[in-house]
Amino acid sequence: MTTENRQIRLGVILTGVGGPGAHGTWREPEIPGDASVNIHWYIEQARRAEAAKFDHVFIVDSQFITPDSPPHYLNRLEPLTLLSALAVTTEHIGLVGTITTSYTEPFHVARQLGSLDLISRGRAGWNVVTSGDEGTARNYSRDEHFDYDTRYGRALEHVRIAQGLWDSYEDDAFPRDKERGVFFDPSKQHRLDHHGEFFSSVEGPLNLERSRQGQPVIFQAGDSEQGRDLGAAIADAIFTHAASIEAGQQFYADIKGRAARLGRNPDHLLIVPGVFVVVGATDEEAREKERSIQLANQDFEKSLAQFGRSFGWHDFSQYDLDAPFPDLPEGVGERSFGTSSRRIVEFAKEHALTLRETVLRLTAPKPSPFVGAPETVANALQEWFEKRALDGYNIHFHTPSEFDLFTGEVLPILRERGLFRTEYESDTLRGNLGLPIPENRYTAARRRASRVEPEAVSA
Repeated sequence: MTTENRQIRLGVILTGVGGPGAHGTWREPEIPGDASVNIHWYIEQARRAEAAKFDHVFIVDSQFITPDSPPHYLNRLEPLTLLSALAVTTEHIGLVGTITTSYTEPFHVARQLGSLDLISRGRAGWNVVTSGDEGTARNYSRDEHFDYDTRYGRALEHVRIAQGLWDSYEDDAFPRDKERGVFFDPSKQHRLDHHGEFFSSVEGPLNLERSRQGQPVIFQAGDSEQGRDLGAAIADAIFTHAASIEAGQQFYADIKGRAARLGRNPDHLLIVPGVFVVVGATDEEAREKERSIQLANQDFEKSLAQFGRSFGWHDFSQYDLDAPFPDLPEGVGERSFGTSSRRIVEFAKEHALTLRETVLRLTAPKPSPFVGAPETVANALQEWFEKRALDGYNIHFHTPSEFDLFTGEVLPILRERGLFRTEYESDTLRGNLGLPIPENRYTAARRRASRVEPEAVSA
């Protein structure tokens, strides 16, 4: 899709009984108490999103919990198992799952995602993370979590190996010609023979052909310098957060600039932050709904416990709440969500806050830019999009009825303005996101050797 005919990309984040900052969601009458492990609930939500022509559903994940983790984190389905069920109960919507590169092997991940891509006929996506929870190491027989440089160096190599394995077979490797007795062409099968810094040997080939979209779509989430470099190098889409249009514009320009300096087409890297949307009959009604939702999730003891997550689940209950923000032991949080923890400490020190004040400031109800009457919400979504703060949105909805208000009241306005589709353009995730099919590297090499230009392809 060219710059001139850009359209807003939309994904929906499904967090069942409630993720961070939403520990009261499970009490909503329309949310089943077992929503996070109820496949029928997920199928229903995915079908709602597909009926509204959303680009994808987005499944977040982590692999370490404490008793203070959000309800959804305490008891939830593994992403690829979940998405495989959605693949056979939907037809067009993309299926994006979170997988860590710090605690998996590239061959295994390539096979899992490649299988999902074939099951869904080209609708799989991988949200690449390096794992922020330090405690995950202890679930994988490791003494400690990787440091930032190791996590991101390993992540880059991990993804590159997976992409190489997805090219194990060229697209015409399987003639399946029964009359001639030719099942596959051995010349179109390729070993990877990777030897690297973090993965000493991955031979290949992967025993799986490519899907209709060539390879799964790569999403990536990370705001550190290492995270931004990784996203610019490997991602088709970036999952992020933006506090304002200005912050979004700065991130957008930075990531697109990094991609361009790496020789990539910046238009083939989408920025799709997570946002919270509430729709009401009037702006005042919507703001009151938003405030009610936020106040229902206010619990200082839970907030204090979850505040420790960015610091490797450091126990802040040991400190005097009304004393100046504590001087923490050296290294706390550095191998966890280091960028976030450093910003919190800097904020607290700069404003001379106590620990209690810091927690209250960070968890206090904050108005979302995307709350209001239908036209107000549509205007905000359009403004951020047209001012190049983003290319689309991964949306959190408090309840399914809130999702219905959005699709019934806001989407028609965006469609009337030509900003969102009325029908799917393609039956693959790449096609609907306007992303090109990556040419098989071995086919490309053969083409270059014979100086034959490829025919135009679309997903």
